[in-house]
Order: sequence, then structure tokens, then C-alpha cells
Amino acid sequence: MLKKSPRRKKASLSKRIISLMILVSTLMIAAFTFIQLMNQIHSITKVNDTKGSLSAVIIKTRMENLIEQSKNSAETNERLKEALFSLYGDKIIEEAWIIDKGKRMVATTSLASHYTFNLSERYMIETLFGKTVFDRWLYTFRDQESNRLDVYIPLIIEGKLRFLVKSSFSLENVQEALNQVYLPVGLMILVVILINTILGFALSRSLIAPIALLNEATKEIAKGKLELRVNILTGDEIQELGETFNEMTSALNKMKEKAENANPLTKLPGNISIREEVEKRIMEGRKFTVVHSDLDNFKAFNDKYGLSSGDRAIQLTADLLKEAIAKHGSPDDFLGHEGGDDFVLISTPEQVDALTDYFLKRFDEEIPKLFNEEDKQRGYIIAKSRQGVICKFPIMSISLAGVSNQQRDLRSYTEITNIMPEVKEKAKSLSGSVFVLDKRKN
Repeated sequence: MLKKSPRRKKASLSKRIISLMILVSTLMIAAFTFIQLMNQIHSITKVNDTKGSLSAVIIKTRMENLIEQSKNSAETNERLKEALFSLYGDKIIEEAWIIDKGKRMVATTSLASHYTFNLSERYMIETLFGKTVFDRWLYTFRDQESNRLDVYIPLIIEGKLRFLVKSSFSLENVQEALNQVYLPVGLMILVVILINTILGFALSRSLIAPIALLNEATKEIAKGKLELRVNILTGDEIQELGETFNEMTSALNKMKEKAENANPLTKLPGNISIREEVEKRIMEGRKFTVVHSDLDNFKAFNDKYGLSSGDRAIQLTADLLKEAIAKHGSPDDFLGHEGGDDFVLISTPEQVDALTDYFLKRFDEEIPKLFNEEDKQRGYIIAKSRQGVICKFPIMSISLAGVSNQQRDLRSYTEITNIMPEVKEKAKSLSGSVFVLDKRKN
């Protein structure tokens, strides 16, 4: 049993867990901070926004009326200037600019003799003059660096933009609100990061040991130590993972044993697996039928057509048995290959007749295809018998012998193998492909 894991892996994973917790906490704190900042700024800037909106209403209403009443552009420009300075004198506006559709400045309250718009201001002006449809009657932009609120008011006459008024208001006390939030939030961030670091370290220690244990066990399994098992007692999903790991290694070990026992030609389970399957069903008290197959006249065919053709006949038999199981068997049916032309099929008593009938029919359809035309036409081949005598041998057929525990108790695999030769002898005494089932009760 493995009980410890390398410190190097433990430290690396610990850092990753702590870092992840700090990152998640920081993101959550950032979201919380943002909400708090927005609440603080909202309460302070509410008055400023109201002031800006009211001023914009007054500017838009008064100036659009002046434009409609003016007779020409010169008079319009003059009236707009007068209105602008009147609003400035009444402290309705702080700073404002009027721009015509040629993007020329008509009037301004700025003390600078020649005011130059910055990049963001030029962008807003270009964008608004490029619009043909206005979904709002004013557009606002907060400049946090200069702590000001810019309001852009399009003056629209008969559906067309004639002038654009830019009015700027100071955002008082916003920076102070930010300063009030920064300190407590900053302290909270430090405290949360410290707490999460401690929790992350403790959590990583409880997680790393079993994970590292599984890691080391996996490396040992990869080296072929399939008997290895891990012992993880955390009482949670990690323990369940350890149990699943042990189940996996057990399954791998069984697969390895089956692979080592499998027939190299058909890749079907061999004698050991066949015995285990039969004894398993006996122990479970299940009803079953064991069917043994044997090719008739196989030696003569093998002698005449060669070993490769003999292998094809064996592989064909295996394929047709698989096909019969797929068509008329169940997922629990078992097919093994003892060697040579001997196969063992295990199925239920209820399905075995349909399964063997289908197989015999398909076998008699396919097996003649392995013979040449001359032999098929004659219906036999000429070859030497086991005694060295030249004889006629019919086209290959197959004999199936079945032994079941439906009528009598079968206590071991050995008992079945003792009964099987008798049944197989009976089957081989009949001509053609046949299935003979032992129905004796004792």
C-alpha cells in the first residue's frame, strides 16, 4: 500500500490552490467594490445629473425657439450668442460652446481666446453631426480626469441638426467619495486574501495527499503492477475516486489475464476464461447451456487447402458464432475458443435453440465459399484419412453438442467436460451440421 506522496508535487499543487482562491476572492471583492463605488458616486452625482438635465432642457427649448424665430443665419448666430451669455449670467450653465453644422464655433463662454477641443470631444462632435436619426435629446460624457460632466445637446429644426451645444459641469465631491471607499475596501481585500491564503493552504494539504497518492499509484500501474491498490479514507468524492481506481485496476488485471489466455487467431477467451465463466454461473445459481462446436472433416480440408485456409475456416466459424449471438443471444452470452476448431458457447436454455439454428444455417451458407468450384460441384474433396488412405470427404459441416443444467444439477466445470464427449460423439454420428442437446436428468 502506498501511504505517502512526494513533497514536490504537494507544494506545487498547494500554490495553485492558494492562487486560485486568491484570484476568485479578488474578483469577488472587485465586483463588490465596484457596486459600492457606484452607490457612493450615484448619491453624490445625483444633484449634478439633475442640474445638467435641467440646464439641458432650458438650453434646448430656448435656443430651438430662437432658431425658428430668426430670419437668417447671421441673426440666428447673434441670438444664440446672446442666449448663451444670458444663461451663463443666470448661472444655469458653467461653460458652454455652440457649434454649427459646418463644425465651426458660433459662441462660447470659455475664457480662453481660442479653445481647442480634445480627442474625446472631437469624437463626440463628429459622431453627432454624422447622425441622421437621434434616439435621445441629449448625450452625456463624464471626464473623470478633469472631474467634469459634458452634455451634448443637438438643436434640431424640422428634423435636421442645425447646431450642437456642448455644456460642461463640474462634478463636485466625486473624488472625495472615491477616497472614502478606497481605504476600507483596500483593508478588506488584504484581510480576505490573508484568510483565503490560510484556508487554501489547509485545504490543499487535505487534497494533495490523496491526489498525489493516486498519481504515484497510476505510475506504478503503468509499469505493470496491476495488483496495486490505494487506501484513501477521506469520506468524500476523493475516497470514491480511490475506490473507483481500485475497481479499475482489478478490471485491468482481469483484462490482462484474459488477453494472455486469449486465442491468438480469433482473440477469443481461452480455456481458463471458459472454466471461470462456467464456474461463475454455477456459483450464482443461474440456468445455462454450454455448447461445444467441432468442425467435421476439418483435417481433410486443412491438408488439401493448407493451413491458411484452415485458419480462415476457424475465423469464419468464430465470426458466425458472434453474429448468431448478436442476432439471437443476449449481452451476457459468452464465446470462447479452446484451440484449433473447438469453440465453446454459453447461453441461456431459452435462447440456445434459436441461436444454434441461426448459426447452423449461416455456417452451411458460408463454408462452401472456402472450397474451389470443382469440389463444390462434386460435393466432396479427395484427401488422405488419418490412416493414410485416399478417401472422399464431404464439404465441411459442424457438430454442436450442448450440456445444460436446466434438467439436472451441474456442480463443476469438470462434470460438464465429462458429459460433453458423449454428446459430441452423438452429434458427429449424424450427417451434416447439427445441434444435439443432452436432455438427460441424471
